[in-house]
Amino acid sequence: MTLDKIIAISGKPGLYEILSAGKQNIIVQSLTDQKRIPITATSHINTLDSIAIYTYTEEVPLAEILYTIYTKEAGKVCVSHKESSKKLTEYFTEILPEYDIDRVYVSNIKKIVQWYNLLVTAKFDFESLAPETTADETGE
Repeated sequence: MTLDKIIAISGKPGLYEILSAGKQNIIVQSLTDQKRIPITATSHINTLDSIAIYTYTEEVPLAEILYTIYTKEAGKVCVSHKESSKKLTEYFTEILPEYDIDRVYVSNIKKIVQWYNLLVTAKFDFESLAPETTADETGE
């Protein structure tokens, strides 16, 4: 399971894994209850690897944010998405201090936290999101 195979479907709760794709639809499986459903071309979907969060200088890919939460929480579930707005924004500030508070809403933070917790529950391999070190960074 990789982030390019995990999608969020507009109007449907949770996350889904793409199992197969055809001309008219794709078959997805819910990460929460393992139910399989077809999704037609009229549904608005986003793969998690295509999502980024605004900062004051750039857009940070969701994969980086999820990996940061994973390392901060040592692979455990983080705060609930049902916490107060204040607590969620404080938590997200610890994760991504330079996020653009004018363009990243509490609803976005709730989704990220909820998605992270769903992925932890589904035993997603967060190590696959680890930034790759290059020869320049390692001093070689």
